[in-house]
Amino acid sequence: MSDAKTPHEGAEPSVRGATAGTPQDPTAEPDLHSSDVPGAGTDEPVLTFEEAAAHGHTATVLDPDATPVLEVENLRMYFPVKSSGLIRRTVGHVQAVDGISFQVPRGGALGLVGESGCGKSTTGRLITRLYDPTSGSMRFDGETDLATVSRRQMKPLRRDIQMIFQDPYSSLNPRHTVGTIVGTPLRVHNMVPKNQVLKRVQELLEVVGLNPEHYNRYPNEFSGGQRQRIGIARALALQPKLMVADEPVSALDVSIQAQVINLLQDLQAEFNIAFLFIAHDLAVVRHFCPEIAVMYLGKIVEVADRETLYQRPFHPYTQALLSAVPDVKQAAIGGRRERLRLEGDVPSPINPPSGCRFRTRCPFAQEICAKVEPPLMQVGPRHKVACHFAGELGDHPDHPVTAPLLGLDQAGSPDPAATPLAQADPGPGFADTWFDIKRGQMTGRTSAGTVGTTTPGS
Repeated sequence: MSDAKTPHEGAEPSVRGATAGTPQDPTAEPDLHSSDVPGAGTDEPVLTFEEAAAHGHTATVLDPDATPVLEVENLRMYFPVKSSGLIRRTVGHVQAVDGISFQVPRGGALGLVGESGCGKSTTGRLITRLYDPTSGSMRFDGETDLATVSRRQMKPLRRDIQMIFQDPYSSLNPRHTVGTIVGTPLRVHNMVPKNQVLKRVQELLEVVGLNPEHYNRYPNEFSGGQRQRIGIARALALQPKLMVADEPVSALDVSIQAQVINLLQDLQAEFNIAFLFIAHDLAVVRHFCPEIAVMYLGKIVEVADRETLYQRPFHPYTQALLSAVPDVKQAAIGGRRERLRLEGDVPSPINPPSGCRFRTRCPFAQEICAKVEPPLMQVGPRHKVACHFAGELGDHPDHPVTAPLLGLDQAGSPDPAATPLAQADPGPGFADTWFDIKRGQMTGRTSAGTVGTTTPGS
């Protein structure tokens, strides 16, 4: 039974033709250039992604009791920078991913968002071991540390961890037929007898809404949406427990995005697959992922459940990111949401700023931000943020809220008179206690279900 529930799970799961605009006749060619979604291919106003996707399925619901299928802790990936010349020496490192921690619930989905170059795709490739991490751990299924296993030990694990690549054009070999592309994982891992590979390939094509009789066609004979479905069929062939989806719909138009996302929801409910969903489109992430982590320059700066992150973000970068999302409905009625504009450019990951990496663009930065890196502290039941001046939009504090937590003064220097406030380290997940930034004390639920507090120095 799936840990991540979707509202359409009451009846028997059906993935054939479940997406909007996909015909029920499996012998017919799915027309993925148009859709039955209102507004697509007609004179009606074009709908937003949320409206188009909701025409098929509502947003996935969070199951807070789901056990994690993947736990990532202090993961780092530094790429060496070599000097020019005959003797190439290492002169620096690109800190693409620097000490991130998170977990993906079994059968659920975690969204990973941020601007280009923040390390999202590198994180996905580390989890699938396309890159070997510099340090850190990636515990899969509660036992195996993916960061330490050899390539030979990794081979059987690849059955359980698959990836959907961003570009549906370059991720498929143009010289291979669809049958060869989807069937290769089955042959490599001996999932089915050789004489049954074709039958299984046709079943997979039908599952993702393609005509099973088109197994002998080449990728150039399909549209972009259809090619992405081929990539999904390839990833689904080994029946994985975890899929890393690296911007799977960024190259598609809105109506096709909705079809592919609805298909992924169906597959998630049918096969209990967990997703690490990497994207820059916040509307897509909001619909598919009950929990979202925000990255900036190789660091996770905020992670929370969907409602908290989109309605009450605490980090200035998250607030600026959300303010940049165009609101079609608000524009139609004449209203405009205030845009938070960040000054300056993203610093180089080769030489990132000291302390908080966002401080060079943050309107609230003070001296402590340059001295001390803010911890990713838990500030709610399912909410973490890494900021000395965390707070809701328009209500950021004047003094660093992390001072009592770290035993520092307002300038970031150690305060001999202060007693650091001990915070239970939840690791990649969430603890039963958290730091109340407004009251400057620990709070949470006790074993009896009541709310308790701990004041500084107690």
